[in-house]
Amino acid sequence: MKFLDEAKIYLEAGDGGNGCMSFRHEKYVEYGGPNGGDGGNGGSIIFRAVRNLNTLIDFRYQQHFRAEKGRPGEGSECTGRSGKDLIVKVPVGTVIFAEDKKTVIADMVNDGEEVLVAKGGRGGWGNVHFKSSTNQAPERADPGKPGDKLAVWLRLKLIADIGLVGFPNAGKSTLLSVLTAARPKIANYPFTTLHPNLGVLYIYDKEYVMADLPGLIEGASEGVGLGHRFLGHAERCKVVLHLIDGTQEDVVGAYKTIQAELQNYGDVLDKKPEIVVLNKIDSLSEDEVKEKVSALKKASKKEVIAISGIAKIGIEELKNKIYEVVNK
Repeated sequence: MKFLDEAKIYLEAGDGGNGCMSFRHEKYVEYGGPNGGDGGNGGSIIFRAVRNLNTLIDFRYQQHFRAEKGRPGEGSECTGRSGKDLIVKVPVGTVIFAEDKKTVIADMVNDGEEVLVAKGGRGGWGNVHFKSSTNQAPERADPGKPGDKLAVWLRLKLIADIGLVGFPNAGKSTLLSVLTAARPKIANYPFTTLHPNLGVLYIYDKEYVMADLPGLIEGASEGVGLGHRFLGHAERCKVVLHLIDGTQEDVVGAYKTIQAELQNYGDVLDKKPEIVVLNKIDSLSEDEVKEKVSALKKASKKEVIAISGIAKIGIEELKNKIYEVVNK
């Protein structure tokens, strides 16, 4: 399944049915009077958040959604049938924006949550409503009101317990494959990960959703590289797992660069609980590991976990740290 986290769709709620202009025609009833029924209401478009979806890919193949129109009224004061509401299912974590991509219509963060986005038109009144002492035979019936018609943007912000962030080639995809059953694409070139990958981590019979977010680079919060688009997914994460490639010379500089991007992006990303992890220690000597862990501790003022994702060194210690921080 391909990943898609943004889509523009067009909504058209059902128009209300027209009211009916009708008069009674019965034997021995000289003055039957009006008996035109009302038109039915148009169907509305309702969005529902569901847990078993994690991409907006369905909206690549269908962009137009139309609810059913209301039926017109009939004689004998028969009201027309209302149009059926249209339920549009979206993943939990979907934000619905107006066409300007700035005005938030709804932020759907709970499973089963529903929100009415396009309201159906009201059915028109039949002529029975316009009868009065001075107008016994009204020749008037109202047309149905049009339903809402609008374009909206859907933007998915994944809801995960742990979000993996770091420079390209820091080893995030490898770590995800070691900790979970996910099998992301792994290769030795920048931006191997082009979209977030999700995996489920089990620790002490508890489930934790882990998201491998595409690599960040300097300037990501301003739209450089792939990072700006995917930083939004980190907003929902309970914990940020900051992975640093231990084979690079300046690990402190790498840490500070990513921290600056999280801070510049806003939405208190830099205030989230953080686990700092030094990766690829299998390629370092013991002295180099100690030196780089010490430098990172001083810069981050946090405990630093030293691991090797590919050699599976320090994985149990990391799991215990994740369990401790997420549950806190």
